[in-house]
Amino acid sequence: MTSLTAFTILVVLVGVERLAELVVSRRNAAWSFERGGVETGFSHYPPMVVLHTGLLVGALVEAYVREPHTPSALAWSMLAVVVVSQALRWWCIATLGRQWNTRVIVVPGLTPVRRGPYALLPHPNYVAVVLEGVALPLVHACWITAVVFTLLNAVLLTVRIRVENAALTTLAEPSGA
Repeated sequence: MTSLTAFTILVVLVGVERLAELVVSRRNAAWSFERGGVETGFSHYPPMVVLHTGLLVGALVEAYVREPHTPSALAWSMLAVVVVSQALRWWCIATLGRQWNTRVIVVPGLTPVRRGPYALLPHPNYVAVVLEGVALPLVHACWITAVVFTLLNAVLLTVRIRVENAALTTLAEPSGA
């Protein structure tokens, strides 16, 4: 198996993982709306979907067009970061449970989650996104995709985190916090 074939399989697997996330997200969003959930900041969501899809497509296009030489040390170290980012992402999803989705939906009466990775960082899922956005393309030395995604994602995350923080201020803090 060539490294390009292996990279293609990896990117497809990440794409399948994203589809699994969307299934979980839709189920959890429906649960939130059934309980009076309020969505904010939807205007940045479609660009976020395009950007994340662009990461996968861009990495493959760059790999096939540029056909970069990929040092083994780079490939394996970045693959390790991709695996860690996926583990962190699913830890976040498991910790938030029904409250997790890809949109900003707040259910009145619930409290902010402060356990698991959220006990360590305010937005650990975005750490996973940043890590993956750099590491996934670099598994096959697709540095152009890594740089473009990272820059555009920084702009988008600035908006997203501001919207999410504002939405979370509407929730009561857990007692004893």
